[in-house]
Amino acid sequence: IGAGYKLSEGLAPLARHKKDFTVVQGCSNQYSNEAHWGSTFWLTGANRYSVPGQNMANSISADQVIAQQLGQDTRFSSIQLDSSDGNASGHGPGLSLAWDQRGKPISGFNDPVKTFHKLFSAEDLPLEQRQAAIAEKRSVLDAVLTEAKRVQNGLSKNDNNKLDEYFQGIRDIETRLGKDEDWLDKPKPKAPLGEPPAGLKGREEIEMMYNLIIAALQTDSTRALTYRMPGQSLLQSMDVKHSAHNVSHYSPGERMEASKARDQMHSALLAGFMDKLKATKEADGSSLFDHTSLAFGSNISSIHYLVNCPTLLAGGGANLKLGEHLVLPKDTPLCNVWLTMLQGMGIDAERHGDSSGVVKELQA
Repeated sequence: IGAGYKLSEGLAPLARHKKDFTVVQGCSNQYSNEAHWGSTFWLTGANRYSVPGQNMANSISADQVIAQQLGQDTRFSSIQLDSSDGNASGHGPGLSLAWDQRGKPISGFNDPVKTFHKLFSAEDLPLEQRQAAIAEKRSVLDAVLTEAKRVQNGLSKNDNNKLDEYFQGIRDIETRLGKDEDWLDKPKPKAPLGEPPAGLKGREEIEMMYNLIIAALQTDSTRALTYRMPGQSLLQSMDVKHSAHNVSHYSPGERMEASKARDQMHSALLAGFMDKLKATKEADGSSLFDHTSLAFGSNISSIHYLVNCPTLLAGGGANLKLGEHLVLPKDTPLCNVWLTMLQGMGIDAERHGDSSGVVKELQA
């Protein structure tokens, strides 16, 4: 459609940023088949039945591909944010939006106060005690690895495959311990914002989490973040009496109006987030927004529809063509969008999930 499109009612609060984001239509994750799993495969595009004998399999999420290549020089390879009502809001299985290279869920921080302290507060234990704790964990891992190798001989092929997965898990833990050790004696950055008040829910929680995302990027604490946002508590903070599930199953009337109000609230909060990204300046005078690549969306469009996933892309960090409404052929793999973003950020990736290629119309 191009740049001359009219914003929908739900996106109207984003009008002041219209030239700085692109709306993409027509994308789907072809293997998605669970009508209440809005986040599980959103960033992975995985086939849940790809592993024989398993009812649920996943693969690495796009943010973790970024973390593997851009997270080596930051304290946190990635940060996952979640909400206390995450699983009750139609997100589906998972602990956040992130899944590791083995397709295992990665836990997230679901409280702004805990997130703040993880990012900026000094550790309670002295350096020597923290070093000793890491050494003890390494010792336990070594013992477990030795025992696992002892029983490896004589196992069936299937059991050996499971053991290989187990070994990979141990290697992942060793990598994390090594990174923790590298940063033990390096002080955390000074917080560019105050400690959040306790008990934030709904709209206030989202606003604060957005502020913490900006603070994490501003201090270069990480370069890869995801946020699995609250649904139920957001509606409650808006005085909507219906559940997140019921609001998504609407016909003309009260629930449809509640759905519209929720969409507008999300857009208003996102617009405020983009305001702050633009207002946060780098040393060269550019803004944090200029160097950030932002994706906002879901694996579910409405009701139980798993096609035409709502997708909004913003920021200058992935060299994307912004300010447009892009309608792609029906059932274009959503992973084509993620692959385009990854390559635009300089990530070495030839494919992602079920991608079939980049979206050339998105490339600036």
